[in-house]
Amino acid sequence: MGYHRAVRRKGGIGEQELALWRYVARHAPVRTRDAVEGFGKPNGLSRTTVITMLERLRKKGYLRRFEQEGTLYYEPAVAEEQLLQQALERFVGGVLGGSVTPFVSYLLQSESLTEDEVAMLRQLLERLKEQEG
Repeated sequence: MGYHRAVRRKGGIGEQELALWRYVARHAPVRTRDAVEGFGKPNGLSRTTVITMLERLRKKGYLRRFEQEGTLYYEPAVAEEQLLQQALERFVGGVLGGSVTPFVSYLLQSESLTEDEVAMLRQLLERLKEQEG
């Protein structure tokens, strides 16, 4: 499945929308009925709510919809990495006022980081140092 190149999406993605997007990505292509049964019902969401969310994600550019033999299917229109990058940009720009310092401070105080995550953060810091110098 091919993803679109980095394109600014209209509107952010909420927590529940992200969960639905991930469900679709894991099971793609997903029939509307399967999204209602597999995602909506376990989360206490009505059929109408799930369909509205699918269409909202499609209109924002996060999902693609196609019809095959009279059945509607959804699949991701962006890679998860791109989706998360955009969400982080909005979080840093909006909630953190453009500064990543509070987020890095949170990570330093977090006790939930695994050794692999700490190693990855070290690698990223090294790359940042190389870019600066």
